[in-house]
Amino acid sequence: MIHTLLYLLAFLVAFCLLVTVHEFGHFWVARRLGFKVLRFSIGFGKPLWKWVHPEGHEYWISSLPIGGYVKMLDEREGPVAAHELHRSFTRRPHWQRILVLLAGPGFNVLFAVLVLTGVLYANGMTQYRAVVGTISPTSLVGKAGLKSGDEITSIDGQRVTDQRDVDLDMLDAISGGGPISIGVRSPDGTARTLQLRITNPAERLRLTEPTLMEQGLGLTLYTPPLQAIVDRVLAGGPAAKAGLAPGDRIVSVNGQSVTDLTALKAALQSHVNQSISLRFVRAGHEQGVRLVPKPQTDEQGHHSVGIGILVSQTAPFPSSMVRHVALSVPAAFARANVEAWDVTALQGRMIWRMLTNHVSVKNLSGPLSIAEYAGDAASEGFTSFLQFLVLLSLALGFMNLLPIPILDGGQIVFQTIEWLKGSPLSERFQLVSQQIGFALLFLLMGVALFNDISQIG
Repeated sequence: MIHTLLYLLAFLVAFCLLVTVHEFGHFWVARRLGFKVLRFSIGFGKPLWKWVHPEGHEYWISSLPIGGYVKMLDEREGPVAAHELHRSFTRRPHWQRILVLLAGPGFNVLFAVLVLTGVLYANGMTQYRAVVGTISPTSLVGKAGLKSGDEITSIDGQRVTDQRDVDLDMLDAISGGGPISIGVRSPDGTARTLQLRITNPAERLRLTEPTLMEQGLGLTLYTPPLQAIVDRVLAGGPAAKAGLAPGDRIVSVNGQSVTDLTALKAALQSHVNQSISLRFVRAGHEQGVRLVPKPQTDEQGHHSVGIGILVSQTAPFPSSMVRHVALSVPAAFARANVEAWDVTALQGRMIWRMLTNHVSVKNLSGPLSIAEYAGDAASEGFTSFLQFLVLLSLALGFMNLLPIPILDGGQIVFQTIEWLKGSPLSERFQLVSQQIGFALLFLLMGVALFNDISQIG
């Protein structure tokens, strides 16, 4: 229940903040260009609080915190006094209308760049070398010649500087359709280039589904082994009954040495429902207990064997695997712009490839998944939540530029057509287009929500 509330609160904070940024972009640019703004509202519905500016426009905080809007003077919505016609949206020059429409997505991008600049300046850049973990020779990447201990340095010509680059660059390469070039460096420093060929279009499409790419390719990256140190003891479990406590380091099971969590899991798996002797170190002294490992199921429905303990899911990387770079403000700003562009360009390619059936539509995330990401980011700390806001703000800005009639991008297309043809579009054309836009948007939302529910199931 607490986790659900955290996810909901984090989602509402993120969504309301980013929508406010978006609408403020429309509001600010419209006022600077001479449009008459009637209202700037955070949320929809009846106002909980409102304030009238001396110039006449209103600020509202409304009852439904699920978005926001800017209302401008517009003769399509009612009579406009003759002396104010020049400030009506439809009477302003087309280039000004387009700038106002662009301002919402533009402010989302600007917000993302500024926040990312602050994060990069405060924390610098920490990169983890993309060293390959255990690779099966019979896997797709194993057959291509990738070996354990190799470091991936490029994918299809894109330089790889961090483990996070591998997933995005590999998804981009797989959905591209051609052979995939992988630059690697062997442990002895020898550089070589591998060719990964996936000739079956259905297999390539399947590999673009969330969570299936690494498994399908057989690609794993090095992660530090987790130590078998108790982080939390679950009430009523075998460990609690035997007296284990947080901080205990398990060293052996039935005399078999345990060096990390993987070894502990393997030892427990072979002794399910059997009494075992477990040795652990507490405050520098080794002790022993007897207990019985039991089958267990986690929150995701995965079955395993355990003793009722949780261990830390993070471990430090060796210093040889980590690169940290401190950044000045100009360098952080430049890097933030590069990352914002890369993310936005990748979003464009992925949307196009979904439409052409080269990327699985299962990658569309709905409100449930976004709420889960928001909650996870918030639970990891303020910096993680800011990084989540950056990605969500870039996504919101990009999605609003899609040429769907009810979105900013569709309205920009309408204004451009009117500008070129020299006369307004017919009301019937705009009405039918908006109905089509609503249908497309609901279709996208339906697919995304279906994906959310399928993942939960």
